[in-house]
Amino acid sequence: MDFDVAAPDPAGMVASLSSLGYSLEAAIADLVDNSISARARNVDVEFTWAGCDSWIAVVDDGDGMTPDQLRTAMTVAARGPSTVRTANDLGRFGVGLKSASFSQARQLTVASSESGTWNVRTWDLDIVEQSGEWRLLRGTDPDTGALVDRLAKDYAHGAVVIWRRLNGYHSDGVEAGDEVTQKQFYSEAARTESHLGMVFARFLSGAGRLALRVSGTDVLPWDPFMGSHPSVQRLPVEDLPLGSGSVRVEAFVLPSTHRLSPDVYDKAAGPGGWLGQQGFYVYRRNRLILAGDWLGLRGLRREEKFNLARIAVDIPTETDVEWGVDIRKSSVVPPVALRRHLTRIAANTRARASEVLRHRGQIAARTHGDPLAFAWTVRREDGRVTCKINRRHPLVREVLSVSQERGIDIRAMLRLLEETVPVTALRVMHETDTADDPVPFDGGTAASSEAVEVAERIVAAMVSQGRSPKEARDRMRAMPPFDQLRGFWSE
Repeated sequence: MDFDVAAPDPAGMVASLSSLGYSLEAAIADLVDNSISARARNVDVEFTWAGCDSWIAVVDDGDGMTPDQLRTAMTVAARGPSTVRTANDLGRFGVGLKSASFSQARQLTVASSESGTWNVRTWDLDIVEQSGEWRLLRGTDPDTGALVDRLAKDYAHGAVVIWRRLNGYHSDGVEAGDEVTQKQFYSEAARTESHLGMVFARFLSGAGRLALRVSGTDVLPWDPFMGSHPSVQRLPVEDLPLGSGSVRVEAFVLPSTHRLSPDVYDKAAGPGGWLGQQGFYVYRRNRLILAGDWLGLRGLRREEKFNLARIAVDIPTETDVEWGVDIRKSSVVPPVALRRHLTRIAANTRARASEVLRHRGQIAARTHGDPLAFAWTVRREDGRVTCKINRRHPLVREVLSVSQERGIDIRAMLRLLEETVPVTALRVMHETDTADDPVPFDGGTAASSEAVEVAERIVAAMVSQGRSPKEARDRMRAMPPFDQLRGFWSE
């Protein structure tokens, strides 16, 4: 049979891999996956600010690679998802190192050693695009070589991954003395530390635990289920059959506020806050894939009354296809055969969590969450519940920044809405979690034109208040109800 060889254009492939939507912390987690797969016991993530020459590195003491293995590791999609892997291999598609790195930097250098001799290979995306060829450089430039020598000097074996010419920082306008940008750079380091503590919590605790550090600070595990707290309700474990194996599901109802100290309560909220962290936690080989999500199951949405409901799901690696695990290892779609069981478990857990909060008469999520996330602030103070429109929400702030005359009218309208919340009608019509619950923007997963219009105004407001367009879109992805809708902010 005649055929044509239709090889992808390198520049187009690079652009595609660079646009997969990795956040910085998710991209670094992909590199830590490789370190764990190489049986590393120590992993250091280094953030170094130097203006437009700032760099990030991940260093480990794993098994290391031979020159041939290094070349394979640096080859895009050198192995398919069906390739047999070792028990500790956290990869799947063979593109994680490259796609994660290309999403964050224009230069990727990897040095690796099995026994003291360090082999170095470099991807320079400018060279790939200019040459139109996948030119994997042997060695690296002198400055990066000096970094490799410094970072690898204490290790006889392992790997060093260095990102240079970082996206968003490598431009002539970014100088080492730019304190605002420097602060943003190191805030990303702090966010990365928090994210890694959540994703790799199971590796960071117990015997033989991984030592993981970010800029010299030990990453502490974050247990979303508060397993050591005596007041946590553990529901019976269920092993749901799937193919020739099974999926382990264990549900937890966390303690209410009065059983926790303020510090413990704030820590238990997690990186995404109480509302953002409720739901299913999907693990694959002890690595967290998805944190706090109701998996798109019918009738299940994030609501404050379910903040204490968290459910651990352990899926076998062999069922990646059935679960739709994506390249970034940050999204899953539950198999059809399990959805009714997961919905049943979730409904039971949510009912118990709601009962705990109802018994205490407290809804605390919005007093501990991100002040930019919610349009309403709900509090119970002195035995009285108050519902206030959040004046710190970016769109509300933007509307209130108009002329003094119009501002008086807008503030009066907000007060009228706050003082006339139809609590009685809501209590009569909305006592239980039923199918007729109100759904923002008519439900669905794709944003309606009305939702997009509102989102555009919120992004514009955040930009006018000093955030970059990228930061504004990132913020939108975590802002209810847009965190559950697909739109320009999720691309």
